[in-house]
Amino acid sequence: MKHSHAVRTMLKALGAMAPRRLWLGGMAMACLTVLMGMALLGLSGWFIVATAIAGLVPASALVFDVFMPSAGIRLLALGRTGSRYAERLLTHDATLAVLAALRERLFRSWAPAGAAWQLRMRPARWLQRLTSDVDALDSLYLRLLVPLAAACGAALLAAVVLAGMRWWLGLLLGAWLLLAGLGLAAWLARAARRPATRRAVALEALRAQAVDLVAGQTDLLMAGRLSAQCERLAATERRVAQADRQLNRLEARASMGFGMAGALTLAGVLLAVAALAEQGRIGAPGAALALLVALAAMEPFAALRRGAAEAGRTLLAIKRLAPQMQSADAASSVIAQPPAAGVALSLQAAATCPYGSQRVVLGPVSLEVRQGERVAVVGRSGAGKSTLLLLLAGELPALQGQVAAEPVTWLTQRTELFQDSVRGNLLLAQPQASDGALWQALEDAGLAADVRAMPQGLDTVLGEGGLGLSGGQARRLALARLLLHPAPCWLLDEPTEGLDAATAADVLQRLRQQMQTQTHGRTVVIATHLRREAALADRVLWLEQGQQVLDAPRGSVEFARVLAQLRADVGDAADAAQPA
Repeated sequence: MKHSHAVRTMLKALGAMAPRRLWLGGMAMACLTVLMGMALLGLSGWFIVATAIAGLVPASALVFDVFMPSAGIRLLALGRTGSRYAERLLTHDATLAVLAALRERLFRSWAPAGAAWQLRMRPARWLQRLTSDVDALDSLYLRLLVPLAAACGAALLAAVVLAGMRWWLGLLLGAWLLLAGLGLAAWLARAARRPATRRAVALEALRAQAVDLVAGQTDLLMAGRLSAQCERLAATERRVAQADRQLNRLEARASMGFGMAGALTLAGVLLAVAALAEQGRIGAPGAALALLVALAAMEPFAALRRGAAEAGRTLLAIKRLAPQMQSADAASSVIAQPPAAGVALSLQAAATCPYGSQRVVLGPVSLEVRQGERVAVVGRSGAGKSTLLLLLAGELPALQGQVAAEPVTWLTQRTELFQDSVRGNLLLAQPQASDGALWQALEDAGLAADVRAMPQGLDTVLGEGGLGLSGGQARRLALARLLLHPAPCWLLDEPTEGLDAATAADVLQRLRQQMQTQTHGRTVVIATHLRREAALADRVLWLEQGQQVLDAPRGSVEFARVLAQLRADVGDAADAAQPA
């Protein structure tokens, strides 16, 4: 995406996330604060000089009005304080509101199919998008647009004040301020773009390498690569430090440049007003007013220095996030296709392939699952069972054919728990659930007694990945979350894999009971290679190398033959003999 298009896309998106009154109000308050400060400084200088001159002559001292200038100074001082407070309030309110809305849109952009795969493959990259890249966008408004508006307002006021003395003097001062101030800011932004970009990229690599080092230190140690990873991390840190040094040097040069520009501005105005005073066209108070206004006019341009130094990082963040913003808009417009009446899931000559692969591994498959029906998908490892569930769950797009499905909830092979309380892990399924509903789900999953025995019950905090629970307890907690979800259709991927026979039998018995809770029963599609799990089904679907080779109902010879070929564990024969 080109820079200009990315910037327009991001500005348009950011502008829609906060009321216009906040954007414009913050910039207006920033301009007002700068103008009041300049007016306060200029009026104070004029008043001091005029009072000193008036005091030299008793007659002048008697008629000199000290009340109006004093009142004006107090008004400007109080007004500047109030406008500064209002500016900070409006600008930060707008910025924080926009960044919060931006993070929400980014989360939504990762909701479509394939997002979970991308997050799992490169978690550090997407964490960088949500943190550093989003935070970099506050410079766009707070450190670029707001200071730019204030600086232009200062140049305009300085030009008007000096134009009141001589029009050409005001014109020259305004042109010089814009040329010098904006020119220095543009130079700094251009010079700092490359080191700022290098710093942002190196910081992202540093974060990813640190995560790899901490998470994979055991594997690295066993492979003899721990020291190499540490050296790689140190080299990346040196790149960050080098980019920091380059940015600091550029900022120092820019600061020196703004100081020299301010000194030249003051010297030029001093010579001009001195000539005018010598000619008798202005008095000493007017000369003091002009000098102090010119002195204050360059200060707002110096405020652009930090924003210009971070412009490269901000532009990089815009380039990274702008496509995600468009993805969020596209994702929000996608409407899932509902199946026909009485049908829960439907595939019509559907085919798909995993993300990152160009080879079709499933399909074409045609399948229709009625509401309340239970289907077991079986086959050898790599036959496409989990891929079929990914397709039904919407995590993989159909390359051809059509997919229609009711709302589904999915119990994956890997138990996905988070570093949160037991309550927080359950509320992911139904955020508005009451404590009574949570305890009922735990009771149905056979975990209520274990949770009651915990020190804080539902508020007990689990470690990362559910650390603190045994494998069976973690699976039961995932089962409780499944039971809590209101979706009428369940997708189960090896639900009892890795559990001992007693725990597996109990989990399957509870699943069998909960499948009958609705009027027509739960619709279930279960991918398995275990006999005890396939025995729950009304139909069995056999996959071979991604192709559908058999679809047999319960009671048929084919169903019994497929069931007999599946792997048996202790107690499976008794389970299979029970009616489903």
